[in-house]
Amino acid sequence: MSDTSTSKAPGASTQQIHHPYQSPAGFASVPPAIYRASTVIFPSVAALRKRDWQHKTGYTYGLHGTPTTFMLEERMATLEGGKYCTLVPSGLAAVVLVGMALLSSGDELLIPDNAYGPNKAFASGELAAWGVSHRFYDPMNPQDLAAKLSAKTRLVWLEAPGSITLEFPDLPALVAVCKAHVNCHPSGIVTALDNTWGAGIAFNAFDLGADISAHALTKYPSGGADVLMGSVVTRDAALHQLVHMCHMRTGYGVAGNDAELILRGLNSIALRYAAQDTATRTLAAWMQSQPAVEKVFHPALPGSPGHEVWKRDCTAAACLFSAAFKPEISQAQVDKFCDGLRLFKLGFSWAGPMSLVVPYDVASLRSPQALQRPYLRGHLLRFSIGLEAVADLQADLAQALQTALPTELQTELQTEL
Repeated sequence: MSDTSTSKAPGASTQQIHHPYQSPAGFASVPPAIYRASTVIFPSVAALRKRDWQHKTGYTYGLHGTPTTFMLEERMATLEGGKYCTLVPSGLAAVVLVGMALLSSGDELLIPDNAYGPNKAFASGELAAWGVSHRFYDPMNPQDLAAKLSAKTRLVWLEAPGSITLEFPDLPALVAVCKAHVNCHPSGIVTALDNTWGAGIAFNAFDLGADISAHALTKYPSGGADVLMGSVVTRDAALHQLVHMCHMRTGYGVAGNDAELILRGLNSIALRYAAQDTATRTLAAWMQSQPAVEKVFHPALPGSPGHEVWKRDCTAAACLFSAAFKPEISQAQVDKFCDGLRLFKLGFSWAGPMSLVVPYDVASLRSPQALQRPYLRGHLLRFSIGLEAVADLQADLAQALQTALPTELQTELQTEL
């Protein structure tokens, strides 16, 4: 009996999906290779069972890491002076992950009165619903923090500088208060710093005592205003395990393309930080000299709250400053000033290439006690300085002030230009 069977070539789709070609090893380039994956292929059942994603010795599934995300985690840990890093889809997600990983029903959270608004909102919303209480403390007064610590306090957030009003706290003093607390939580008190402003460049969060650093990579590490991402960095292996396992259970993941953008941005972060720091100091000082301005908030500016502490602990400052107008300047005039700007655009976020401005209602952001401080009077604007020429930005501020101010202040301003 003759063999009439014939071998049939695989279909076109099968050929493409299971194509045997493998690129030769040895290709090296300036940018790292980018891996995008949900499914990871194992060579055998034994390999599948042996892989350990927790310690970065292998790959199991896209959510648990790829060569691209592992590389970004290692570079972020190095940037901030930590040992372990976990990536999340946004800066706010980093704050939320820390809270979910560390807090349980019955615990208490303490937050600076001038903290990032969504951090406060998460505490009063989800955390409160889960049985976690919270209180606000004055970050410029370590004794106020000491008075509010209790046996229930598990997590203390730090922020340097404060959101919008940019007061720079004494971080070592605040951490020391937490470490010295006698009647503390059975699991100890953890200090977590929102380190987005410092970015691992202005100061080392861990050398100043923080246990955890949360960072919005959306800002300086990206630098392009085109990607959302966050990170949680620590030197403590036990804390990292709590954060990393919570990360796994909640399904947080970042895309390979987004990680690629952050990796590219990290190459120039030090140069951009320095350039924007220099430009911001120039414009903050100029704005402080304007007759319509009551006060400018910038940690490197003498007279700004916490300036002496900033000078002691930091080597640089970021791209932000805020300006409070004198009480006689109306909200309508402030709005006219904002609308009259040509180079500065109205928009949230910061550390991108384009300069931004946002008006804030300070009364809605601070406790009644904080609002008693005289420097919080008046309408407040936050400026983010981009990478435009400083002279062009100053000219833009000047023309908008001349357009929006009362006549008597326009004359006074014209004399000083």
